[in-house]
Amino acid sequence: MEVEVVITEKALGQPTPRFRSDAGAVVEFHGVVRDSEDRVPIRALVYEAYDPMAKRLLREHLEAVLQQHDCRAGTVHHRIGTVPVGEASLYVAVASPHRKEALAAVGEFIDRLKTDVPIWKTGTVPSRV
Repeated sequence: MEVEVVITEKALGQPTPRFRSDAGAVVEFHGVVRDSEDRVPIRALVYEAYDPMAKRLLREHLEAVLQQHDCRAGTVHHRIGTVPVGEASLYVAVASPHRKEALAAVGEFIDRLKTDVPIWKTGTVPSRV
């Protein structure tokens, strides 16, 4: 099972999933910053992480859901620092023999990340009035 975990302050860009001969499905998720937070217009969100623990937990959770859903590979990139509206703060890709398992793994992984991994939205950059 292949796993890649990245936490970075750089823009995520468009990672290319690794297609595998034993995977009939590659599911990608891009978490993109919206133009408002709690109905208040913003220009960006600010993320912070406790890096060593966050990387360890991202890897543990990704490995667990890949194994549980019989997936072959997974990638997670999470951005920290200031992330402007329209840019991705999260990228997740999962490769599996079948789409159902890949879709389930991505959904479960994101749920685990949001509840258990020490990466936080710590602020917003308000829109200019």
